[in-house]
Amino acid sequence: MYEAVHAHPDGSATAARFAATAARMGYDGVVIRARDAAPDYAAVREASGIDAVDAVEVVASDPERASGAVGGLRPDHTLLSVRGGTDRLNRFAVEHERVDVLTRPMAGDGDVNHVLANCAAENGVRIEFDFGPVLRSTGGERVRALRDLRKLRELVADADAPFVVSANPASHLELRAPRELVAVGEAVGFDPETVRAGLREWGALAERNRHRRSESFVEPGVERGRHDG
Repeated sequence: MYEAVHAHPDGSATAARFAATAARMGYDGVVIRARDAAPDYAAVREASGIDAVDAVEVVASDPERASGAVGGLRPDHTLLSVRGGTDRLNRFAVEHERVDVLTRPMAGDGDVNHVLANCAAENGVRIEFDFGPVLRSTGGERVRALRDLRKLRELVADADAPFVVSANPASHLELRAPRELVAVGEAVGFDPETVRAGLREWGALAERNRHRRSESFVEPGVERGRHDG
């Protein structure tokens, strides 16, 4: 299972600190979603003993800016996500196959409906179940976060859309072990295996994209053999 983290300077902890903490919690890897950080991924993997995935999260004010960022950043990163939070950004993300994950879809003024969930399923864009607000908020904000997660869970299930799970940690102190995220999920109505599947999906995406960026890959279902020119 993998967790997707915000490493320094986007977050307060380094990629190495995140990886070391995640390893102790039983994770197989961390996805370093960073716009400006450029850690030595090989060194992080060697020191922690777990995988470290080169990723980027596009944060833009509107779809036009997001589109330019996706085009510019996609070739340079194993995994690319787009942060939602408005209806227009959510729609942009699920409509583009080059986007791996729509993150924080219910944040701010964001919302998801059956149309967007079905679009995500059609284009293979993972929708993030963000457990962060449930873990780190109180009162009415936490109630709203629980309500949003329940709604999103039902929409994703109805559309059979792909998904990932994350606590969205910006510090190694905000990391939670898989069993803790399973407990949060159960409070929202997720079965434990669904939460685990969402944590595994980060790693599956990384493996798929690394393969697609390899020299042997031509297109889905087509590989370059030893004797191909």
